[in-house]
Amino acid sequence: MSVQLDYGVDEAPRYRNADGGHQAAAWHESVYGRKPYPRVHITRDVTITMTDGVQLRATVIRPANRLGQPTKTPFPAVLNVNPYNRALLDGFDHLLHGPVIGRTVKAAASKMTHEEGPLVGLARMTRTFDRGLFDVFGVNRNLVQSGYVQILVDVRGTGASHGRWEILSAREQQDSVEVIEWIAEQSWCDGAVGMAGWSYSAINSLQAAALRPPALKAIFAIEGTDDLVRDIYITGGMPSAFIPLWLALVNGMKWLPNPATMLADTLRGQQYKWLRDRLASPATEIPSLLWGFLTARDHRIFDHPYFDERSPDIGNIEAATFTVGGWHDLFGRSASRLYQQLNMEPGRKQMLVANGYHLDPGCDHGRPHQPPQLDVLERAWFDRWLKGISNGVDDYGPVTLEQQGGDWSCGTSFPRAEVRAQRLFLTEEPSGTAPHARHDGRLHTAPASRRRSLRITPDLRGMASRDAAQVFAGLPIVFGRKFTEDASYQEQGALSFTSAPVTAPTQISGQMNLRLNVSTTAHEGIWAVTVNDVAPDGTSTVLSNGALTASNRALDPSRSTYADGGTLVDAVHYLSRDRRLPVPPDEPVRIDVDLVPTDAVLKTGHRLRIDVYAASMPRYLTIVPDLIKARGRRQQLVLDPNKPSYLTFLTDGDLGVDPVPTASQLHPMATLSAVD
Repeated sequence: MSVQLDYGVDEAPRYRNADGGHQAAAWHESVYGRKPYPRVHITRDVTITMTDGVQLRATVIRPANRLGQPTKTPFPAVLNVNPYNRALLDGFDHLLHGPVIGRTVKAAASKMTHEEGPLVGLARMTRTFDRGLFDVFGVNRNLVQSGYVQILVDVRGTGASHGRWEILSAREQQDSVEVIEWIAEQSWCDGAVGMAGWSYSAINSLQAAALRPPALKAIFAIEGTDDLVRDIYITGGMPSAFIPLWLALVNGMKWLPNPATMLADTLRGQQYKWLRDRLASPATEIPSLLWGFLTARDHRIFDHPYFDERSPDIGNIEAATFTVGGWHDLFGRSASRLYQQLNMEPGRKQMLVANGYHLDPGCDHGRPHQPPQLDVLERAWFDRWLKGISNGVDDYGPVTLEQQGGDWSCGTSFPRAEVRAQRLFLTEEPSGTAPHARHDGRLHTAPASRRRSLRITPDLRGMASRDAAQVFAGLPIVFGRKFTEDASYQEQGALSFTSAPVTAPTQISGQMNLRLNVSTTAHEGIWAVTVNDVAPDGTSTVLSNGALTASNRALDPSRSTYADGGTLVDAVHYLSRDRRLPVPPDEPVRIDVDLVPTDAVLKTGHRLRIDVYAASMPRYLTIVPDLIKARGRRQQLVLDPNKPSYLTFLTDGDLGVDPVPTASQLHPMATLSAVD
């Protein structure tokens, strides 16, 4: 796909404060102020029968009077569909809303304000309990007491629902549509339905919205995706350690009966049907995934129609859509891509992206100059699009970003309008900033002056890195700076290339592509890359990452993004079995490593760095047949002036220019257009 990117403007646009001002104060008051309904009424044993006869189990939470009796007034309804067992959601509800323990937990979480020291990572995780995340994820009493009905449904084959778990399949998507239709027909619903969720339930919301059920008017999706393949399943052709762990978690939880309904289900005979369905699929997809990893004979090891069925058609969505993402989320590629694919006017679509992981969204919200809490934004969103209240939330954003190295801001576009394309080449000359790396090279505006091959071998330092923090959903950040702020340990196994320091704050915004000229002595090459911000004290912080096996280097030009002049800025690889290319031993091949889009600012005196690795476990795992092909390999990055390796990215500065530039270095765009 060739697109026009508006790289330059005469005057940079004005970015607004992300806290939402007086309007956000009103949104907050509507959530935490006096409620129209003093209590909620919870029914935990609701059964919804699908058209194929499978029974899904649900919890319905309705506004109630002081005696706990549900009001008969119809309200808008908000649906949450997920596979994590409603018993878990009940547990979070008791933890956060119990009369004593709830206040204790929230008070303790609110005090975790550490910004430095060994408790920073733990503080980020803990603060989510006081920032509304788990209200969006599970039982949201504040929302219901304000005049909504909430419905929580176990995905078929999980929790107390019957049937076989069919991960995000077409049948599961049809279930969501049928549940929405069922909700709209209930006496307690006024016909308007919204969907909310985090992770799996966010993906489920996007899938349902793409099918356009008439009653679905709005969705609020935290950390969803439109491309399971490239985000997490087989990034660059390599499986992720997250998937088997996640499958084990959900498969384990689906065997736990819901204690709130188990006795009644046993007396009605439903527990027998539930057990029968569990025995029919005791460990969904785990055997096939293991077989594919060992033999490459399962389609889930490659891009395949299996995934096409599960990828929501984002461009087909008509419901007002608010997406929340993280630059280092499991689904980091989708954090900005979802917004760009929505075919609706800004305001009706909005995106918010934080400098965080999968398990800490919203942990810094609610502070001065930072976004409102997630439950506050969710409530304002549904008030606007389900109740028709003109509360100004459609004027918030529409693009709200936490800039890595900088602050929060609200703007109108991503990438930022003031950036333009620049290309920096990997050269052998030392930068003097990475003596700890296997090679200390330089990022420069001109290609390498002579041909040289740099050998690189895999190691296990990726176990203590931001790559590891990403693949384990952010949990490792509690173990310290190696997993968040300082990549120097991992860089001991890297070929490192660093730019000159910037002389003014310099923004990097949008997609990036790293073209490498590589060779291997075997029949497969395994490459992992990070893009880093290097501070004057040497601290190297990962901004973005990517990976690719050499056999998966074939580009899909219809899905890749090119700037004016044909400059590749976002590479999309086929990753399918039939599109794999041979890897000739000892013969250099060109690969384009697509990097997670990001938004960052290099402060004055900071540098940009590219780290190239032969592997990064456990973020990227190599299937056994590829390991056999690569056995005993010696991989090389070949710096060749005739076939240069370079980073293409979008910036508003001139990175790579020497502190005292020469005339030829003042116009990097000239170099950009001159090199194929």
